[in-house]
Amino acid sequence: MSALHWFEIPVEDIQRAAAFYERLLSAPIRVLDLTEQLGSMIGMLPNRGGLGGALVQNSQHGYVPSSTGTLVYLVVDGDLDQALARASAAGGQVLLPKTPLGGDSGGGFTAWIADSEGNRVGLFSSE
Repeated sequence: MSALHWFEIPVEDIQRAAAFYERLLSAPIRVLDLTEQLGSMIGMLPNRGGLGGALVQNSQHGYVPSSTGTLVYLVVDGDLDQALARASAAGGQVLLPKTPLGGDSGGGFTAWIADSEGNRVGLFSSE
């Protein structure tokens, strides 16, 4: 069983962040207005059959984008180089280029980006 259940990525502008992640992940981001219940606007990230996460705009509860701190890795379908190109085209920045993980760690590739909000986010792909 995974130690991770849910994650939230803080954002300053939910619409800008949703557009960035839709382009990066080539998947729709559903934005929900939960300001009455939680004081938050959230953007639901693609669920890969279990673990879920969201973009969250809610400065009153300390949701502040950061380039330091916890690093969350998102799964990218297809070639990681293409996802990095999409991130750059959408206003992000590549912080760590595509890097092979090697057979001892299960293979695949990783990279880090700075998203449209200033968060450092890890990416993983088998390609």
